[in-house]
Amino acid sequence: MTKAKGNPRKTRSASARHPSNSSILSEAPDTGVVISVLLLASMGMVMSYSITATLALDHSIPPLFLAHLGALGVGILIAGAIMWTPIDRWRQAALPLWLISLLLLVAVEFFGVEVNGAQRWLALPGLGFRFQPVEICKLTTLLLVAVVVARRDGHEELSGTRTLVAAGLTLPPMALLLLQPDLGNAVLLACLVGLLLIVAGTRLARLVAPALLGIAGVGLYVSSHAYAWRRITAFLDPWATSRGEGYQLVQSLVAFGRGGIDGVGLGNGHQKLAYLPEAHTDFVLSLVAEELGLIGVLAVLAGFVMLLLAGCRIATRARDRFTLLVAFGMTMLLTVPGLVNAAVVMGMMPTKGLTLPFLSYGRTSLVICCVALGLLLSAARESHRPPPRTRSRR
Repeated sequence: MTKAKGNPRKTRSASARHPSNSSILSEAPDTGVVISVLLLASMGMVMSYSITATLALDHSIPPLFLAHLGALGVGILIAGAIMWTPIDRWRQAALPLWLISLLLLVAVEFFGVEVNGAQRWLALPGLGFRFQPVEICKLTTLLLVAVVVARRDGHEELSGTRTLVAAGLTLPPMALLLLQPDLGNAVLLACLVGLLLIVAGTRLARLVAPALLGIAGVGLYVSSHAYAWRRITAFLDPWATSRGEGYQLVQSLVAFGRGGIDGVGLGNGHQKLAYLPEAHTDFVLSLVAEELGLIGVLAVLAGFVMLLLAGCRIATRARDRFTLLVAFGMTMLLTVPGLVNAAVVMGMMPTKGLTLPFLSYGRTSLVICCVALGLLLSAARESHRPPPRTRSRR
């Protein structure tokens, strides 16, 4: 056998002259994430116009639709800036950002705007703009937990001390959320942190006691707060309370029933005509079911499943523990609320005030989703980067 002759210098020089393909691949965002978000955001824009057009018949373009587009545009710019920012910079920023988000939640208790019996919004004076600090707090809490539990010895079990500290970080924001009251987001935050701790290497046995205490606490809270108890009874039998707490769920189920397989047609839905309150926010999937049918609902769910799989793939390819945890945390922040929202509008879970990411109208939620998207794409870029070369000694 004869060895193929080649000039190693020519080979190296040729690769040096054509580095573009590898560099482009290493800098490109994850295709699965981009496609899924484009699908969800596009459906969000279409449904936002379809729903809000009936609320603003005296305008050629609905103001709520313009606000949705504006928030999406701002969010995309922020996501792009975060994507090109080294993810390590968020290690130092995590604690200050978390403290700021806590201060905003405290400010809600004193200066918050009350809507529908809940004080969850802060208004910016003179701008006519309101935002929900809880959306910021969920993201910053996950970031700080990732910093606390990130370790170089990634194959070792997470220590009990780190687990305790990370779990303790959820207590201040949860307490402030329950004062608003906002039980849904408090439980969601605890679940997201729990998932992050499991991925970080916490033994499941260490989470059993906190989980049982949490379940007992939720039960005590529900039994001592009339509004929460009414939501449970409405979930168990919505038709019995169809003129009260069960009204939204009943109207949501009617929308699903009217939609059938292929829907009544885009823009032809009836439930948005004052039958389903706040249809453009928490119950936007019900209008998707009515106007686009089962096909539209499956498209939305497929988008979230695609985003979940793509985000987990980015996490598994991470080069360090912190990047892995950030990628997984942001993936959960973008997908778990979506799946919970879908379960709520289908009557599979009690009603919660959770938006459907990228589809529901809500400027704070939409911008924070884009921030989480930027962090996820930044983690993808870090995982695609080739490891730093070390010079060989001669």
